[in-house]
Amino acid sequence: MKLLFVHDRFGAFAGAESNIMATAIALKRRGHSLGLMHGASTGKGEQAWSDAFPCRFGLTTEGSEAQVGGALRDFAPDVAYVHKMADLGVIKGLLASGTPLVRMVHDHDLYCMRSYKYNCLTRRVCQRKASLFCVFGCGAFLARDRAGRVPVKWVGYWSKREEIDLNKRFDRLIVGSEYMRQELLRNGFDPDRLEIHAPVPPGETRALRSNLGDRNLLVFAGQVVRGKGVDVLLEALALVRMPFECFVFGDGNHRGYCEKLCRRLGLSDRVHFKGYVPQAELARSFAECSVVLVPSVWPEPFGAVGLEGMRHGVPVVGFDAGGIREWLIDGQNGWLVPWMDRRAFAGRIEQLLEDKSLARRLGENGLATVAGRYGFSSYVAELENVFARVSDNRPQALAT
Repeated sequence: MKLLFVHDRFGAFAGAESNIMATAIALKRRGHSLGLMHGASTGKGEQAWSDAFPCRFGLTTEGSEAQVGGALRDFAPDVAYVHKMADLGVIKGLLASGTPLVRMVHDHDLYCMRSYKYNCLTRRVCQRKASLFCVFGCGAFLARDRAGRVPVKWVGYWSKREEIDLNKRFDRLIVGSEYMRQELLRNGFDPDRLEIHAPVPPGETRALRSNLGDRNLLVFAGQVVRGKGVDVLLEALALVRMPFECFVFGDGNHRGYCEKLCRRLGLSDRVHFKGYVPQAELARSFAECSVVLVPSVWPEPFGAVGLEGMRHGVPVVGFDAGGIREWLIDGQNGWLVPWMDRRAFAGRIEQLLEDKSLARRLGENGLATVAGRYGFSSYVAELENVFARVSDNRPQALAT
């Protein structure tokens, strides 16, 4: 098949981009022809993206709807596979073309004006659908602007409503968890067009098991942004009495604050901010560590980083936020800690560092969880099946 990926970035950045690259490489190996319609460059890992997508169409801010039409005529895809894309001109152009459309809903951007489904001041998780409460109750018409000259930007409620309504016309929307499926249902999406296919990271369950040694290495991997809870993690680590070393892999706008907090808490000799690293280096650290940390305080759509650790037989400690509870089973493959409870988080880390036999048992259970439920090749095959169905049944999809 000819598959046109559509995304608002070009290059490595975070979980969505990792998923896109891994999926593209696998689909290319299976004989599919790939193209990419994309927005601005991230400046990271661009050569790998160029290799994966030999046919590329860059988007500019002017005339995006017309650009879409030209790209579709040139590439003539069987299916367009849309990832993060908020440009309504692009979405309208895709819908007008009659091309079968599949969307991967990676996060909360589609139906949350602030994009992360929790209050930026209280950090309380929002359980409402998109409505005028977002404007008058939440004040979400003002959102953070990390790229502009001023720190805030205006978000239009009616534009968000239009974006939701346009995406309801897609043939299929793929989510990673039942939690995300319920969010879309709450916002009026057709249940017959929603499918759950967890965004499994690439890798084999026969990967080298960690020895859970006396080094007591702890690993966090992800964006260092406020919703990922690195600051809360640091406050929890300050309560851990056992010797440990912690690597924080990733970058983000909250890194500077977290590094200052780390020094203030007296953790600088034990917590090391590593920044963005290639996947191979991250895998080596998973193979040496004793606990994988998932301290997210925003409602995670899935939280695939935990699976990477479990592939190495490493137990996970994470907050009960969003879809994490669908793969992190408390007391079975790690510990699911009450949301924002720093003392409980620290206690579970200590328990695993003190009792290596318990850590090994939970880690082996995690390995079995991944092997039984989260195979990457199965995930790619499921996507192929979705693409084939929407392509074959396009007349029926248009008639509904």
